[in-house]
Amino acid sequence: MSLDSQDSTSPSFNRDWFFPSPSFIHQSPPKPPKPHRRFSTASKHSPDSNISNPPSFRSSPSLSPTTSKYGRLRRRVEFPRPPDKSSIQHQNASVLDRKPVVSSEKKQSTVKVSSGSLGHRVRVRWNLAITVAIVITALTSLVHKNFTLHNQVIVLQDQILKLNVRLRACNLLSNVDTFDSVMQELDDIGYGSHNGLKNLALIVSVTLLSIPVLAFKYIDFVSKSRSSDSVLEEALLNKQLAYRVDIFLSVHPYAKPLALLVATLLVICLGGLALFGVTDDNLADCLWLSWTFVADSGNHANTEGIGPRLVSVSISFGGMLIFAMMLGLVSDSISEKFDSLRKGRSEVVEQNHTLILGWSDKLGSLLNQLGIANESLGGGIVVVMAERDKEEMEMDIAKMEFDFKGTSVICRSGSPLILADLKKVSVSKARAIVVLAEDGNADQSDARALRTVLSLTGVKEGLKGHIVVELSDLDNEVLVKLVGGDLVKTVVAHDVIGRLMIQCARQPGLAQIWEDILGFENCEFYIKRWPQLHGMQFEDILISFPDAIPCGIKVASCDGKIILNPEDSYVLQEDDEILVIAEDDDSYAPAALPTVWRGSLPKDFIGPKSAEKILFCGWRRDMEDMIMVLDAFLAPGSELWMFNDVPENEREKKLIDGGLDLSRLENIQLVNREGNAVIRRHLESLPLQSFDSILILADESVEDSAIQADSRSLATLLLIRDIQSKRLPMVNQVRRGTFSQGSWIGEMQQASDKSVIISEILDPRTKNLLSMSKISDYVLSNELVSMALAMVAEDQQINDVLEELFADEGNELQIRQADLYLSEGEELSFYEVLLRARQRREIVIGYRAANAEKAVINPPAKSERRRWSLKDVFVVIAEKE
Repeated sequence: MSLDSQDSTSPSFNRDWFFPSPSFIHQSPPKPPKPHRRFSTASKHSPDSNISNPPSFRSSPSLSPTTSKYGRLRRRVEFPRPPDKSSIQHQNASVLDRKPVVSSEKKQSTVKVSSGSLGHRVRVRWNLAITVAIVITALTSLVHKNFTLHNQVIVLQDQILKLNVRLRACNLLSNVDTFDSVMQELDDIGYGSHNGLKNLALIVSVTLLSIPVLAFKYIDFVSKSRSSDSVLEEALLNKQLAYRVDIFLSVHPYAKPLALLVATLLVICLGGLALFGVTDDNLADCLWLSWTFVADSGNHANTEGIGPRLVSVSISFGGMLIFAMMLGLVSDSISEKFDSLRKGRSEVVEQNHTLILGWSDKLGSLLNQLGIANESLGGGIVVVMAERDKEEMEMDIAKMEFDFKGTSVICRSGSPLILADLKKVSVSKARAIVVLAEDGNADQSDARALRTVLSLTGVKEGLKGHIVVELSDLDNEVLVKLVGGDLVKTVVAHDVIGRLMIQCARQPGLAQIWEDILGFENCEFYIKRWPQLHGMQFEDILISFPDAIPCGIKVASCDGKIILNPEDSYVLQEDDEILVIAEDDDSYAPAALPTVWRGSLPKDFIGPKSAEKILFCGWRRDMEDMIMVLDAFLAPGSELWMFNDVPENEREKKLIDGGLDLSRLENIQLVNREGNAVIRRHLESLPLQSFDSILILADESVEDSAIQADSRSLATLLLIRDIQSKRLPMVNQVRRGTFSQGSWIGEMQQASDKSVIISEILDPRTKNLLSMSKISDYVLSNELVSMALAMVAEDQQINDVLEELFADEGNELQIRQADLYLSEGEELSFYEVLLRARQRREIVIGYRAANAEKAVINPPAKSERRRWSLKDVFVVIAEKE
């Protein structure tokens, strides 16, 4: 009821009530109690104990002079009294009277759905839910009524105080005390107007906090009510919700940080609203204070009052939970990052790097050669990806003790068959990709190499560099080239070693020359275009490079085909390039033509080849290819003895299945002997002292293990040398019993002068051991294959050169005696020997002196003359005979 309506309708209205005495004017109206005091002094019987009753007119000292005829007005603005205990008990009794009815109905419905135990649980939950709902409804009704009356009182007080201010202004009471009291009253007006907003904020925060609890209870209740004992059980609602949450957290990468952020904001907002309801601060300060409580749980220690302390403790507890989850999330993220780095899962961001896919015993030599090749550039980047642990790969590389000369080796774990792993190592930006053959079965290794090439060709970004694939079987080369096209260059390791063994068996000393040419430590092949040499004949080009030896032309008119050992009359065209053997790509350049005396050859023919007797110890899976190559090289009437543990009746079948036609062999005759190459009595049955050369092959039965194969080859070598030393005549007649360890090795070395033994060694460490003992003159290992892979990886054009030098037809490396080019004691420069060799269509690339152990490839000071001996030998590139 407003005051205006009361003034017009009530006959007992007295205007003196609005014009108080001066004593009343000077007396300031009482301040309403603070919010925390109202909380602490709330009535115990009020249904909303945390909201205090505003002061009534009856308790105001300013209204004490009024008479009792205004009691009716006072009663209208009073709060209703809270119900007494008897009424509450009556209500509870009525509620309890209604419970059995609901329970019985629920019980009837529950018995139809589930068993007795389930029905009991559902009935208890229904009773609890109904009780909670009734209590919440009653409390909400009482709180709403209380707030309605409280707001009416605030409106009336606001109007009364405004009228008092106007009256004081009209009476011109302008002293300082009166002005202060007026300002205080205005502050009280603002304070009273905010009480409702603060209470509303407190109710909202409590309601929002209770919503999740009620929601979980409801979900649990619905899930239990839907469950049954039937076989086809429907998924519970809580399980469905948990499944959806799991899917969200697993699918979205930023789900966990986002959920943590939302939880933090909710705690800050709800805490700020609760603090706004129990303190005198404004909403912005309360939100900031809530954040400080969340960030630092110790900030609530200075809080005063029961309400603010309860709220601040709750916010601090939520902050501790949030920061614990945040700490766990950050810790997990850091751990995952370190695990990805440790296990090699991180991405490689590189360009123009060399990528090696796979792991084998050739990796160490390959990395060493790539390091030497990149030394002139200050080092490079080599990335190795294999299906091994990153730490194990790095540890194995460290054990190799190679000096990579500034080249960085980066290891990553992954499969070359998975495009995501290939993208992780920046495969599209690599300048060369080397696919290593796996140790083990040749067909499985080549099949995996084929799948790797298919994966590489399927890269969406395309490949910047070329692919170098190591194959184990020559028959699979065509299929890999068909899939990869022009991007693929193949190196058949098994075939390369077999052909080199045959060449080295025919020409002692050729293995060391191949090591010098294939490796990057000495001289190697380079191809470059020199415009200043256009229009010159190849004969003049041969002597135009003081620090290199030209040996071929890359003809632009033939689609870049490389011609080894071309004719002297070939004229270099504008876009042609020159193939040379030099120390480095920047270590040579053409110079002015020197004056060279050609001279004439002392003899222009080579004596006919004589028949040879060769022994193969062991069985290779490409035995038929080696036999065909040997038949093309040897003179008619030669014999090839094959000694291994393969039964003689199965050998012919294996050779025929491999494509060998025994009836087409023209120059050699096969002699089969069965036995074990590591058993002495089996070896003693062979005429070991009569063979011109003996090839100890890595047996097919143990080639899967490099260590076992090398142990077998080493044992066979020692047994053969010991048997030969006892059968061959000794130069110095010394008693057997007086030989020391050094003389025992010397005896074997003396036996090596009578025959050549070529040992196939897979592990380079075993090769170094045999080289130091010098009981085997020539050792070929997988290190040569690694050198070839490194050269092709650096320049894919070199693969065409190597293929021709290893093939059955075309040009090859040969060792010639000095008497073909000069006379005893003749003084000639290297250029003069080079031009004399051109009369035989040969290119001399180096020489080995009679008393030297190693040949000199691309010798310096080619114009200086020196005295030659007929015991010297020259290394040439010549057509196969």
